[in-house]
Amino acid sequence: MLALWLVLLVLAAPLAGKLTGAEDNQASSWLPGSAESTQVLRLQEQFGTADTATAVVLYTRPSGITPTDHAKAVADAAAFTHAPHVVAPIRGPVASADGRALQTVVPISIGNGGWTNLTPAVNSLRTTATTGDPGLAVHVTGPAGVGADEAKAFSGIDSTLLYATVTVVIVLLLLTYRSPVLWLLPLLSAGCALFAAEAVIYLLAAHAGLTVNAQSAGILIVLVIGAGTDYALLITARYREELRRHEDRHEAMAYALRRAAPAILASAGTVGMGMLCLLVAEMNSTASLGPVCAIGVGVGLLSMLTLLPALLVICGRWVFWPVKPGYGTPEPTATGVWAHVGDRIGHRPRVVWIATALVLGVFALGMVALRADGLSTASSFTGKPESVTGQQVLAQHFPAGSGSPVVVISNAAEAAPVRQALAGTPGIASTTTPVVRNGYAYTEGTLASAPDSKAAQDTVDAVRANIHAVPGAQAKAGGNTAVQLDTQRASQHDNLVVIPLVLSVVLVILGLLLRALVAPLVLIATVVLSYAAALGMSAFAFRHLFHFGGEDSAFPLFVFVFLVALGVDYNIFLMTRVREESRRLGTRAGARAGLAATGGVITSAGLILASTFAVLGTLPVVAFAEIGFAVALGVLLDALVVRSVLVTALTMDLDHRIWWPSALSRAGGPPAQRRERAAPSVTHER
Repeated sequence: MLALWLVLLVLAAPLAGKLTGAEDNQASSWLPGSAESTQVLRLQEQFGTADTATAVVLYTRPSGITPTDHAKAVADAAAFTHAPHVVAPIRGPVASADGRALQTVVPISIGNGGWTNLTPAVNSLRTTATTGDPGLAVHVTGPAGVGADEAKAFSGIDSTLLYATVTVVIVLLLLTYRSPVLWLLPLLSAGCALFAAEAVIYLLAAHAGLTVNAQSAGILIVLVIGAGTDYALLITARYREELRRHEDRHEAMAYALRRAAPAILASAGTVGMGMLCLLVAEMNSTASLGPVCAIGVGVGLLSMLTLLPALLVICGRWVFWPVKPGYGTPEPTATGVWAHVGDRIGHRPRVVWIATALVLGVFALGMVALRADGLSTASSFTGKPESVTGQQVLAQHFPAGSGSPVVVISNAAEAAPVRQALAGTPGIASTTTPVVRNGYAYTEGTLASAPDSKAAQDTVDAVRANIHAVPGAQAKAGGNTAVQLDTQRASQHDNLVVIPLVLSVVLVILGLLLRALVAPLVLIATVVLSYAAALGMSAFAFRHLFHFGGEDSAFPLFVFVFLVALGVDYNIFLMTRVREESRRLGTRAGARAGLAATGGVITSAGLILASTFAVLGTLPVVAFAEIGFAVALGVLLDALVVRSVLVTALTMDLDHRIWWPSALSRAGGPPAQRRERAAPSVTHER
């Protein structure tokens, strides 16, 4: 098995390295496919503007623009034609009405390179424009300026996330195992899984049309290492148990896999199916994330069920040094911390679960502060890049929407009335003369409001209403503001469709795994409560601790999918063991024994998974930081409170009724006769 994986890695490593080059970060790979703004993007191909972004080079002097300033701006405009990826025509310089500013609009071709083309172009514009009189302030903003700053924020995202995630996992595995060697095996297995997953995804992106962007590639790293390490913890913990019962380590691993595999398969199946539910999303970026993450989890599962067991068996018992599990020694979890927690819960389980649920409910009230209606350009970054400053300065001298117009495309025959409808819309400061080509007319309208403002979005709605009313024009409105508006509405649609679908899939999987109806319903209720509490606490933190300007429109959906799909892991880890123990001991004692056996594993897994998602906060992008914080917080709630306390208390209180309608639900009397080899959580005898 080890040799097989070594051959696989030799083949996979070169392919994995090509994944970044296969990313598609063009607007069409993110936008909702059926949205009006996306249709306009396609129609813009008729005019050669579909694959361009405009940079606005802004010159300001508080005392007023001088003739020398104007001459420099003219010379700069001529020099801009030689900048990388700049295309004609360059418009300007144009003077502001107050005489204190000039602006030059520079189109930049993004082509197949996506936003990667923007960085060298904008850097060149800034270098050219800032050379000269230091008293003349210069800013490069507009969609291309913002895109270049976003590209800088995402620059090296894969390596940054990988190194940060690996560092966190190493530290936590050392603390978990307290062994100088054992931590290396789960990490090696997770690393191999990541390389293999990236290779598979690259092949599908290059030859099967799978869309991968910077967002999905970054989350893939965190998910594979985080979830893979969770599975490794469960297998290693069960293997260590079996080593105390079996003298031969091969036999011990066979028993460990037989007992741990159902929970791990169900967990990976839940995560994979939950991610695939994203395929029904309208947002292309959301829909493409689903198969990427599902592939990652599937390859991670394969690695943990094949490579990790091989490494553990090859190494033998010494790998657990200095606390080696000796044959015939007692299992420490039987009398450990979580066994005592189970005893305390067992005294008054109803009081425990009601009190816990009430506390979580109070935390959930923070959801009223949630503002998941999209992030403005200024609030999209954790800092304040040059393009944001430039946008604010631009609004002081020109219409705030300069450089980011509303784009209207209609039938050429109705160009005049369409332009009139556009110009007559409140919030449109000016319009261009229609350009006619191939039977279509292209017209731009400059927004009076900042292009990322609510007022600008209202203007787009009004423009659409007016141009749609022109008979026979078949006019459509797009542009950056329209993209933001359509993205927000598509995300709201996705929330309403995907969240119930994920819950249904998880419910079915839990029902099949636990062969019951009551238990899955109870667990789903705890999942929803945990999600609401995490969202409420996160909203409070975003407002009062981090002072973020809002939440991305996709934030609730992403957090839900990750928390439910990954948080349900701990439900599965706990309840499969509780069911196993309940068959011999009865449900109340089985819940105590299951918690004692899995409490440490769940806690360690939760800390590792939470820490890996918290690594997303290292990126200077608010949307990623918010997702990382909320998922990390939710996972901690799941691992430390919901699964270990709330679910255990509910199981003890409902007793055998939680397994209804299976045969186990009728086992309310004394437990079945113990098997010959009793579980270590009950006795140390063999």
